[in-house]
Amino acid sequence: MPQSGTALPPTPLRRSIPPAEITDLAIWEQLVRSVDDHREWLEQAQIELTQIPAPTFREAERAAYVAKRFAEMGLERVRMDEAGNVIAERGGASNSAFVLTAHLDTVVPAGVPIEVRRSNGRIYAPGISDNGAGLAALLGVASVLQGSEIETGLSLIFVANVGEEGEGDLYGMRHLLSPGEVRNRVAAMLVLDGSSVEHITVAGLGSRRFLIEATGPGGHSWKDFGRANPIHALSNMVIQLGRIPLPSDPRTTLNVGVIQGGSTVNAIPISALMKVDIRSTQLEEIERVSSALEAAVRSGIEQENQRTGGTLEAKIHKIGERPAAELAMPSRLLDAVRATDKHLGIQSRLERSSTDANIPLVLGIDAVAIAGGGSGGDAHTPNEWYDPHGRDLGLKRILLTTLSMCGAKKTVDPAAV
Repeated sequence: MPQSGTALPPTPLRRSIPPAEITDLAIWEQLVRSVDDHREWLEQAQIELTQIPAPTFREAERAAYVAKRFAEMGLERVRMDEAGNVIAERGGASNSAFVLTAHLDTVVPAGVPIEVRRSNGRIYAPGISDNGAGLAALLGVASVLQGSEIETGLSLIFVANVGEEGEGDLYGMRHLLSPGEVRNRVAAMLVLDGSSVEHITVAGLGSRRFLIEATGPGGHSWKDFGRANPIHALSNMVIQLGRIPLPSDPRTTLNVGVIQGGSTVNAIPISALMKVDIRSTQLEEIERVSSALEAAVRSGIEQENQRTGGTLEAKIHKIGERPAAELAMPSRLLDAVRATDKHLGIQSRLERSSTDANIPLVLGIDAVAIAGGGSGGDAHTPNEWYDPHGRDLGLKRILLTTLSMCGAKKTVDPAAV
């Protein structure tokens, strides 16, 4: 067992360093004190981030805030890529890098006021946990490390990425890991999403999303009664979608999340649309349900046209696809996270989810998604909340996992000062 203050190898490692070896070092005590000192700073940063609107495809203002924070910390090569991802670096002994990411965007639509309020120790606001907690953790880990004298073996790349939610279709992560510098340097990737430390996402849930549009001539609700109605056609489709068999193993789901159409109560619509989300742990099921959806669309249009003698038409647009993926085993990163959890007394479980980790996983990169600490609930609703109690544990978990993967030493020997 190393003596307090002894350096661990600041070089790219073939194995992760046991957490106990890191927490025995004097530099770990410094990091723990720094985490404690960051409590108020982190809470304020999280609130400020949440108050900046960042609907998917419109994250620029929030991205600029994060870039400014990274620059103030003294991180290197702070920049935005073509997709709008914010990237910053902390150099290590190797050019190979351990990458930490958190997504910038929220599901809150543009123009919706974001009011932060407090009650009974909780902070309430849409997006405060997803992904305010993940972004705050990203900033917190970067700030704590920048305030230390630690040199890591692997370089660290911090990324606040765009396009994770909904129709963003993970485009920020896709761009980040497209052939190029980051893809060439990444040794492993830790995705920070949400708050609860009880989860480790090791598999990507597959999904496919469609926009279905029905169109016709429209008309007056009285004068032109009997003409084919696009909303009626969509209703036929929804009924048939509800009859598609969906197995529990492999778990497969279908959701009609949006229906829009028409302009006024006394007019037959010219067009109507709906958006459908299909998810499964198996690609084969996504293919089967997608084929059934296409059949339901054709049948729904035919029923309405036969009923009215009309000429409605339908178009199906695929608006998103997230690949199902599994973490390749053995995984040094998963070993590091689980060893860290055991050392810190965290009872975590492995799970499958739809996150930015889908992309590195399908590329064969050693990657998992964990959360930033604290607790939260009612995500994707106006009543979303975050409780900062336990945030310290989340930050320690991220820091300990990072140092386990990267190696660490002090750049200044206190005995020589």
